[in-house]
Amino acid sequence: MRVLVIGSGGREHALAWAVSKSPILTHLFIAPGNAGTEALGDNVVLDLKNHGAIIDFCRLMAVDFVIVGPDAQVVAGLGDDLRAAGINAFCPSAAAAQLEGSKNFTKQLCAEMNIPTAAYAHFTDEQSALEYVREQGAPIVVKADGLAAGKGVTVAATVAEAETAIHECFAGAFGASGAEVVIEEFLEGEEASLFVLCDGENTLMLASAQDHKRAFDGDTGPNTGGMGAYSPAPILTDALTREVMETIIQPTVEGLQRRGTPYQGVLYAGLMLTADGPKLIEYNARFGDPECQVLMMRLQSDILELLIASAMGTLIGKFAEWRDDVALTVIMATKGYPGSYETGSEIHGAEELDTSSTRVFHAGTRRADSRLLANGGRVLNVTALGATVAEAQRHAYQCIEQINWPEGFCRKDIGWRAIERGE
Repeated sequence: MRVLVIGSGGREHALAWAVSKSPILTHLFIAPGNAGTEALGDNVVLDLKNHGAIIDFCRLMAVDFVIVGPDAQVVAGLGDDLRAAGINAFCPSAAAAQLEGSKNFTKQLCAEMNIPTAAYAHFTDEQSALEYVREQGAPIVVKADGLAAGKGVTVAATVAEAETAIHECFAGAFGASGAEVVIEEFLEGEEASLFVLCDGENTLMLASAQDHKRAFDGDTGPNTGGMGAYSPAPILTDALTREVMETIIQPTVEGLQRRGTPYQGVLYAGLMLTADGPKLIEYNARFGDPECQVLMMRLQSDILELLIASAMGTLIGKFAEWRDDVALTVIMATKGYPGSYETGSEIHGAEELDTSSTRVFHAGTRRADSRLLANGGRVLNVTALGATVAEAQRHAYQCIEQINWPEGFCRKDIGWRAIERGE
């Protein structure tokens, strides 16, 4: 089977790596890929916004199956366009992907299907939103309605902070994504994520994970696209997982079916584990980044076979086999991220660390002759296995010590909550 993976980040490197091990794969393309994916297949320069060019490439190169990684292409309907051209793809429809593309869409579905989530209000003008937060008080959560690369959410400790976040949204800080705003009650608890494959009707639970959104140690600093993650998340027990499947995932799948927009792809449920039980924070309509990296490190089944079953409506009878080990990944980012930063700095020592229990997934890298250069904000995903979260963390940071990149930084405490509990 000839497969094309769409995307250039750590998620796509992890997916390409996992797909490359499939016995049914005959050739792998990655568009555009990065310095890490070039060892797994052919990197291809394509304009990801030009769906026609992607379709033409697939026809020219006889691509059998396309795996769409990034949220922007999912929400933009690349999967719809590929299927209309007769090309099979792992990517939900644009209609179903509104689960990620519009927070208000998801909140409306939650209300319709009685899915537990935070109380909220939706606004299309700044003044009404400001009046609402002044009435509600703080803490309170302000979210840009659309895609914002993981940075459009403000957990405001004060009304003034919420007002600033609202102003930034309506002033264009997130472009069209901030033209509408969802304001939610602040939920107390610990966050975790659950990943589930759907084929439109049936589901296959994959695994849980926890990530770290804040830029700096102790969960401080600005929100990012993610600075590290580990899987499984011990706090998401078997009993809680069953509750999430019954009260959140299944009603979502049924609600979208009822609307005539069945969901085929991966459902990434961001959860808050509250004293009142698990509540949905948000959905993503693709694999998480960096959660995908730790999932692929633990997965022992053929990921390509599972993704095809999801896309073709044949998940019944499929199962996913996992390592018992914990996988943990630490993001190495360019200094300045998630603010302004410079690209082009050279990285040494990152490409000699891959073993059976450690792997460096590339996110923002490029090659210049034989040199490995940083080419983005989040640059490397240093990933390791261990019997416990603490052991996996130790292995990951031992790898990081061998990487020579003065212009980079990382958090030193990925997995700290689980480690404090002795997990």
